[in-house]
Amino acid sequence: MSMRIRTSALTALAVAALAAGTVLTAPAAGAAPKAAVPKFLSASQLPPHPTSSWTAGPVTEGFPEALGLCVSTEGVLDYDYRHREFRTDLDTNAVQLTVVTGTAGQAKALAKHYDDLIRTCADRLEEASPDVDAEGRDYGTLPVEEGAHVRGLNTETSGGANDVALLSVGRDGRTVTVVQWGQLGDFNDVPVAAFKKTTTTAVNKLY
Repeated sequence: MSMRIRTSALTALAVAALAAGTVLTAPAAGAAPKAAVPKFLSASQLPPHPTSSWTAGPVTEGFPEALGLCVSTEGVLDYDYRHREFRTDLDTNAVQLTVVTGTAGQAKALAKHYDDLIRTCADRLEEASPDVDAEGRDYGTLPVEEGAHVRGLNTETSGGANDVALLSVGRDGRTVTVVQWGQLGDFNDVPVAAFKKTTTTAVNKLY
């Protein structure tokens, strides 16, 4: 992950794991019609860091590489992808993706697809490499708009790299958002309550 989750060590694992993931075929109708542009999180809406402030990057077109460990665009075409990356001065980073689909039904299917990829990510990483010990956790759903789901992922390599991430998928109408927070460490270091608040804010800001 470019969330300081040892991108150099795990990029090959991510590619192999995603190749085994579920693929959601895009609608044959073509590109989704343009809609109002969803709003993104600001730096102040990320889980507070105890010693460093967050810095927000620009909103950028396309799918972020930072999500590539668990989530991909494989088999999901013709959608409007935009993202924003965040960082601190230390080993903590975050990214938000928004995807505008053509219909609420397409968005519901896409949100489920992304959540399934995150849910199965730990198993796929371990299957892809014997050098990785991965664990996923389910932190439950949130009652915001059409719903959101929060999960966690911890990866430890044989070389000693130990990294943790929180990931969420939420939906409002025909727009889906994925939020990821990550840093060096394990599940003892994750701000679950603050991340749930961030996820709720992200979904509420979609429109």
